[in-house]
Amino acid sequence: MRAEAASPAFGRTSRRLVGAIRRTPRPLVLIDGPSGSGKSTLADALVTAWAGKPPELVRLDDAYPGWTGLEQAPRNLARTLVQPWLRRMPGGYRRWDWGADAPGPAVSVVPGPALLVEGCGAFAVVEPAVPAVRIWVEAADDLRRRRALARDGGAYDPFWEIWDRQWRSHVRRSDPRAAATISVDGGSAPRTPGYVAVRRPDIRSSGAQSRLAG
Repeated sequence: MRAEAASPAFGRTSRRLVGAIRRTPRPLVLIDGPSGSGKSTLADALVTAWAGKPPELVRLDDAYPGWTGLEQAPRNLARTLVQPWLRRMPGGYRRWDWGADAPGPAVSVVPGPALLVEGCGAFAVVEPAVPAVRIWVEAADDLRRRRALARDGGAYDPFWEIWDRQWRSHVRRSDPRAAATISVDGGSAPRTPGYVAVRRPDIRSSGAQSRLAG
């Protein structure tokens, strides 16, 4: 499974998001949403826009244990990566070798000033009460599917329904969108490219939802 090849207008959006995120001491940033919505593109844009030492970027695509591992990967990362990082201890995870359909090499992560985890199910790497910047990325279903099936040269095609069923089941159980502190349109709608709807504008406190142009 390769990173998403989406291209929403995330330039100014990412810079404004980074400005808000960095007001949080040692931020844990989680980017979640359905397959093909633009999560990987936004994560890359945030890292690029980050002044100074960028956050450690961990992609769930590297950690899912196969096509039926959507639920398992966040649990694994919670235990081996995120909980140690929150305690300022070294952690890590095991990559999945998609070609061999088997566990791959171990990856070590040194605790740094910021950690960014992106992928389907990313919000589940911590309990809801744990402070984190939770960014939800969404796009229309037909657009997501076209992106997802185009990015792997046909390798994803037989597994789309398997993955999508897991995702919809996950959403029914946990309603991750409701936990988002920030919602991003990954569909590049013509009038609102990369818009950002911020539920809590200062990231840490509650408040009325506002919308920032991308």
